[in-house]
Amino acid sequence: MKLLEGKTALITGAARGIGKGIAIEFAKAGADVAFTDLRIDENAEATVKELEAFGVKAKGYASDASKFEETQEVVDAIVKEFGKVDILVNNAGITMDTLLMRMTEQQWDTVINVNLKSVFNFTKAIQRYMLKQRSGSIINMSSVVGVSGNAGQANYSASKAGMIGFTKSIAKELGSRNIRCNAIAPGFIITEMTGKLPEDVRKEWEAGIPLKRGGTPEDIAKTCLYLGSDLSTYVTGQTIHVCGGMNM
Repeated sequence: MKLLEGKTALITGAARGIGKGIAIEFAKAGADVAFTDLRIDENAEATVKELEAFGVKAKGYASDASKFEETQEVVDAIVKEFGKVDILVNNAGITMDTLLMRMTEQQWDTVINVNLKSVFNFTKAIQRYMLKQRSGSIINMSSVVGVSGNAGQANYSASKAGMIGFTKSIAKELGSRNIRCNAIAPGFIITEMTGKLPEDVRKEWEAGIPLKRGGTPEDIAKTCLYLGSDLSTYVTGQTIHVCGGMNM
């Protein structure tokens, strides 16, 4: 029997990058996968086909994760279509990097809403279903900069730090109902977004990592697999750093 066989996962922001890597790892492990993205375009449709190739049910949903009403509607639609949700991965996120002296209110609000409010939206929307089934695993995608901070990322760092506090609070609120909530703090991960960095900048980042390389979406996905499966039934309220030793 596969590790996630019989389970259904909902992953936000999963048409590409880390989210897609998580979706693929979950499908390989036997989970049915519903995922959201701002738009369901050709990339998202291709992701659905990749997931279905593992013999699981998969479907993408268009949703603005920063808007609560849209979130509730899409969660209700997913539960109606799939019957349940056992694993929620709050992965949707953006960056709008600049020094605070140049940061606009709109840049602050947009990053906080997409990265942090979306976690509130999806967790609140899904909890009544998980409470009814008395089980569930919620995984929040934070970042090492949510712990260490980073110049030029005050908005992003604040959103990711907020996730960690939210994770601990929800773990305490829902633990008695067998619902676990954990966070993952990725370090420098090679994705389409970070792949656009100049080579000298990338090498400088990698030089400061004890393992001397950037991580991959698969590195994050494997940790999600652990937290989403029954291998971690006594793990809650934790933040797992997947960063090659970048933050110790």
